[in-house]
Amino acid sequence: MLREKLKQELDKLNEDQLKKIADFIAFIEFQAKQAELSAPFWQRATPTERVKDFREWVSQLPRTSQSLPDEALSRDSIYEE
Repeated sequence: MLREKLKQELDKLNEDQLKKIADFIAFIEFQAKQAELSAPFWQRATPTERVKDFREWVSQLPRTSQSLPDEALSRDSIYEE
């Protein structure tokens, strides 16, 4: 109902008025886009985008061949006797 009423009102406007309406719509769309971009990435990204971002981050970590010695992973080394 509102849509039809707006269409009727738009049909009555001249070119200058329509230009102002178009500018207003563009401004509203810009504000919506800015609000979307101001949200943290993890809130606005899809799961696929988050996975891609995480993998890119991991690929930038330094690559070393060093790892923890086996005794560091041993249960005996975790608990004191």
